[in-house]
Amino acid sequence: MIPKEILKKVRRIQIRTKHRVADVFSGHYHSVFKGQGMEFHEVREYVPGDDIRSIDWNVTARMGHPFVKKFVEERELTVMLLVDISASHQFGSTSQRKKDLAAELAATLAFSATQNNDRVGLILFAEDVEHTIMPAKGPSHVLRLIRDVLYVEPKTKGTRLKPALDFLNRICPRRAVVFLISDFIFDEELERPLAITSRRHDLVSVLVGDPREQVWPRAGLVEWQDAESGRRFLVDTSDARTRRQLAMMQTARRRDLITLLRKTGIDHIEAYAGEEYERSLMRFFRQREQRMRGA
Repeated sequence: MIPKEILKKVRRIQIRTKHRVADVFSGHYHSVFKGQGMEFHEVREYVPGDDIRSIDWNVTARMGHPFVKKFVEERELTVMLLVDISASHQFGSTSQRKKDLAAELAATLAFSATQNNDRVGLILFAEDVEHTIMPAKGPSHVLRLIRDVLYVEPKTKGTRLKPALDFLNRICPRRAVVFLISDFIFDEELERPLAITSRRHDLVSVLVGDPREQVWPRAGLVEWQDAESGRRFLVDTSDARTRRQLAMMQTARRRDLITLLRKTGIDHIEAYAGEEYERSLMRFFRQREQRMRGA
């Protein structure tokens, strides 16, 4: 049975995201993702003015005169949400954990998709794929997705990306819009699995974080525990040089990740727990729109 607290969180997320989707993101979602794909419709006889690049040479050879392929804009997309539920997502220095932020971002994207009559699916992963919901439509389906992001507890604590991407590629043979929502704390090689998936799908990375990962507080001698490995260590946060080094390490890690994403042609969105993420999403949509107009 689903705990009442989880159901309350789902309801709060639904209320918070409803206005954003209706008034802000849905129109931008439509302009950015709709019309990118074209699907085969029919073969018809060539008429003067047709683009010769659309000639179907196999049919033309059989019939003895030219035929062209007719394509139409794909009206229905498949959107897949890959959400990291590893132990590091339990962290939160504000009232919102990274896991809660991931659920809210997933809700915003899912409601935008379903409002545009697209199908939405979900893959939850940690060290392996933990839970899957196949793509479907409708607000009640989206509420189930949000509930499961919050409710499903992983069997493992660590994070591996390759099994989740391999699974995605197996169950989605056709091109899909894929949002990978994670704090990207990985110890594995990322470039190859990301590059393979970005060639098959429209892959967008959503980097979730916490403000305390960027600016370290002065709190004296603190014992920390790595949520995924369980390793404990002491850090003297009263030392300004230590705090500065920790911040620099985190900044360098994030910079290297963004460099890798750009190298593999993957767009990224950054969001932090306890902070508004609308600007980051709007920036992403505007950049996409500008790139499409330029193309």
